Amino acid sequence: MEGQTEKDQKGPKRIVPSCLLCGKASTQLYFESDHHRFYECTSCHTQFRDPETFLSPEAEKARYLEHNNDVEDARYQQFVAPVLEAIFQRFDTTARILDFGSGTGPVVAKLLADAGYNVRCYDPFFAPDASLLNASYDVIICCEVIEHFHQPLREFKQLYQRLRPGGVLICMTDLEVDTTNFKLWYYKDDPTHVIFYKQRNLEWIVHQTSFSEVTIEGRVVIFET
Repeated sequence: MEGQTEKDQKGPKRIVPSCLLCGKASTQLYFESDHHRFYECTSCHTQFRDPETFLSPEAEKARYLEHNNDVEDARYQQFVAPVLEAIFQRFDTTARILDFGSGTGPVVAKLLADAGYNVRCYDPFFAPDASLLNASYDVIICCEVIEHFHQPLREFKQLYQRLRPGGVLICMTDLEVDTTNFKLWYYKDDPTHVIFYKQRNLEWIVHQTSFSEVTIEGRVVIFET
């Protein structure tokens, strides 16, 4: 990845990566500790993890297996309830739905299926049926997924292409609100979380794709076609 160079106080110069989202070389060191290094893009205002520190696919999968998500866990079900409510408000059971990045415990898919919805699950590690990515859907769900995107703009464009007219992409993630407390923000400490979102870069994504608008409802982000 092309980028600038910066002087590392602990050693020689290192390459400053281009922005993970927009690809521009207008980035600067944002936060660094013994375990993390994040940059900020001055163009699209995105904070992202240094790609040099990304986990290998094997280590990333092992990290997800540590989550041990139980679809029968009432607390887990309550956690994803806002995603379900967003779907119930907009679509009936005839909607075709894809749970993208469904993980080890696809609780959203389970609860939707229990309610009579037609749901398919795709996950590159745990449900890698690539044929599902050739179909079209009324709803695509990314529950605690978009913060893991290594090539976020490409992912958002591909997800848009899989939506039918009038369809929506419903995401759940922890938005970066108080940048003054980034050091204490628990969300950055997961090594598989490589990019963070807020109003400004979510709107940038809309402008760079064919989505018509984005709305934020708490931790739920809804992209409209």
